[in-house]
Amino acid sequence: MKTKTAAESQFTSQSLDFLRDLVQNNNREWFQANRSRYEAAKKELTGFVGRLLEAVCRFQPLPNTEVKDCIFRINRDIRFSKDKSPYKPNFAVAIGPGGRHSGRIDYFLSIQPDGETFLGAGMWQPTPQHLTKFRQEVDYNPTELKRIIEDPEFRAYFPEIWGETMKTAPKGYSADHPDIDLLRRKQLFFMHRYSDREVTKPGFADEVARGCLLIRPYCDYLNYLFFEEQENSITL
Repeated sequence: MKTKTAAESQFTSQSLDFLRDLVQNNNREWFQANRSRYEAAKKELTGFVGRLLEAVCRFQPLPNTEVKDCIFRINRDIRFSKDKSPYKPNFAVAIGPGGRHSGRIDYFLSIQPDGETFLGAGMWQPTPQHLTKFRQEVDYNPTELKRIIEDPEFRAYFPEIWGETMKTAPKGYSADHPDIDLLRRKQLFFMHRYSDREVTKPGFADEVARGCLLIRPYCDYLNYLFFEEQENSITL
């Protein structure tokens, strides 16, 4: 696979301008009239994701994963939504084995103008079974998780936490549990925001890869907890 140069994988302000204008003109007529702008932005996105995959593969194998596997469609599924806007206001990318269809805890990048671009990963919409496993592990052995998410370098890069928290202690746990703040979590998703200036820098793909490397231990922790443990029990 040919290594892409920083210039080949660089976002320009024109791509962000397209997304900014799309928010103000989210209809099919405008999109078709501006399709050449979309195609130019998509070409930049493709080059960027290619560079990002190359960078991430230096520290994490991503077998059978191509650029097209990682990029979400810009079209929205409006069948069951009250919001009938046909297009998403961002470019969304999932980096993991198999791309956006991996079904595991992967790295998610949303590219959106005006400082709304972010890299995030973690427990976002866990199944009841996964949430039960998470709480059991926190109750039994909180040290490993806390070592990962309380690491100073990790928290400096991922200062924001998204997700719902229960107002009371979950069933089966005491309100004075020493790790009640983690046990009350229904979601635990960390994110890092990037300015438009950072997005349009030549080395943006390598910077995002650095963020992926920093949050990988948390993703590995959740993937083992949610998936490998189950696979191992089936094997045994």
